[in-house]
Amino acid sequence: MADLRPEQLEEAFALFSQASAELTTAYQALQGRVEQLTGELAATNSELRIQLAAKDALSRRLAALLAALPGGVVVLDAGHRITDTNPAAARLLGPARAGQGWDDLIAGVLRPTATPDEFEATPAAAVGQATGAAPSETLRVRLSVSELPDGGSIALVNDITAAYALTGQLERARRLSAMGEMAARLAHNLRTPLATALLYAGNLGRSSLPEAERGRFAERTVDSLRRVERMIQDMLRFVRGYEDEFEPFVVGELLRELAQVIEPQMSRRGVSFEIDDRSQGRALQGNRKAVAGALLNLLENALQASDSGGRIVLGACTTAQAMELSVEDDGCGIDPAVMDRLFEPFFTTRTDGTGLGLAIVRGVATAHGGEALVKSRPGAGTRFTLRLPASAAAVAR
Repeated sequence: MADLRPEQLEEAFALFSQASAELTTAYQALQGRVEQLTGELAATNSELRIQLAAKDALSRRLAALLAALPGGVVVLDAGHRITDTNPAAARLLGPARAGQGWDDLIAGVLRPTATPDEFEATPAAAVGQATGAAPSETLRVRLSVSELPDGGSIALVNDITAAYALTGQLERARRLSAMGEMAARLAHNLRTPLATALLYAGNLGRSSLPEAERGRFAERTVDSLRRVERMIQDMLRFVRGYEDEFEPFVVGELLRELAQVIEPQMSRRGVSFEIDDRSQGRALQGNRKAVAGALLNLLENALQASDSGGRIVLGACTTAQAMELSVEDDGCGIDPAVMDRLFEPFFTTRTDGTGLGLAIVRGVATAHGGEALVKSRPGAGTRFTLRLPASAAAVAR
């Protein structure tokens, strides 16, 4: 290597010194940046720790709140399997394990009632803890299921046993409070048919009475006694209520049985009677006697409103949501001025009526979770409809 001149060595040392200074400056800048990032990371970690602690506290509060809720909460995944429950759900439905099918759990615990979304519950070894009742007592619960954004769902189960019992007591108290007015009206209405029956029965004892007259008096005596029986039955139905003895019954069979009862009366009045059964063989869950009594009331009212040569149709049709039972006539129709009062207890436009028939019809519909509807045109006829929920016998998911 050739010897370097002094000026070259000086230039090399100058370049080296400059590079060293630049490296020192870069290192110091990098060190400062590292210190800055270290501080920011520490601050971020501190903030994350604070957020984590807050979320943990919130989680504990939510868990405590969920555990303290009197209503049952069941969280379900997209496959309708249980992922979590709170203690109230265990008290109302019995113990459940994670991964258990929701339908499997409620199938053995819940029994449907006539009211949609309301069930009777008898969870094994759990009944009585929710209300302090005896272990053999049946609970009344309301069930609702809501979808969650992640595809799962949440089921809410509320114990309404006490509220349901109170509602029943209030309803009985309301009916009993009306007994005074009803007794006065009933006594007045019973006096006339009883007096008529006694009069005709007294004439039947006359030995000189012609046989034709005897038969006519006997028939009128029976008709008067039937009016008395109908009034007493109306009173008993109104007082006792309609929610006992719920069971499934086939709608078509009920229509045919009612036809056997009412057709002879229709024939005597010269009124034609038809059945329009479009129930598709379906059954309803309810009080069969109460529904039959309500329809019989409507049929008798239709007969009263029809003249000889008239036509009455007893029908049933089914939809996805309801079963509609109807009585339609082509009689005199209803005055629009009284339409709003038709279902009021003791309101009647007939001199021999108790005013309880249509109140009973509405009560039967309400007790089954449905409604009573009426459409009428003066001079063109009337259609009464009992719209009862077709899903009353299905356990909701």
